[in-house]
Amino acid sequence: MKISEDLVLKEKVSKNLLYVGIFSIVMLFAGLTSAYIVRQADGQWLRFTLPVMFWVSSGIILASSISMHWAVISIRNNKLKQLTQAVSVTLILGVLFGISQVYGWGELLEGGIYFAGKSANPSGSFIYALSGLHLAHIFSGVIALIVVLVKSMAGKYAAENSAGVRLCATYWHFLDGLWIYLFIFLVFMQ
Repeated sequence: MKISEDLVLKEKVSKNLLYVGIFSIVMLFAGLTSAYIVRQADGQWLRFTLPVMFWVSSGIILASSISMHWAVISIRNNKLKQLTQAVSVTLILGVLFGISQVYGWGELLEGGIYFAGKSANPSGSFIYALSGLHLAHIFSGVIALIVVLVKSMAGKYAAENSAGVRLCATYWHFLDGLWIYLFIFLVFMQ
């Protein structure tokens, strides 16, 4: 019984730490999107369409949320092979999201939208900053997915010991939702 109590306590602490981290990330992006609005109202704001690859990456990240949900359902039903498959798909989609973001930055550069320098405009700088910071968090999510994948392949998870999968899923779904918020924000504010 002691092991079970230790697992419950560990999961509770881990979940609370994850929520503190998520709250910090929310505050970071709330501050940045507020600064975007304030700076845009200041004038000298270049208007341009978002890269096509940002639309593509939005579809990719939504698909990754579906595959991550599949992972949670799989572990809940003790289907370890499906868990490994679902996490693998999510990991691949996470990497593809990152690649599509980089291609999106390439589209911005081709359109003369720069992050910094004498040819830069604050509107472009904000796009790079928002998407770049989100991508940094995606990178941390990809690391978490790799850890979950390795543990799932090693048979470390079961329905009664699935906290790592569920915590990873919570973070991944948060990152997905955060990108959709940023994307919609940029579409309507640009």
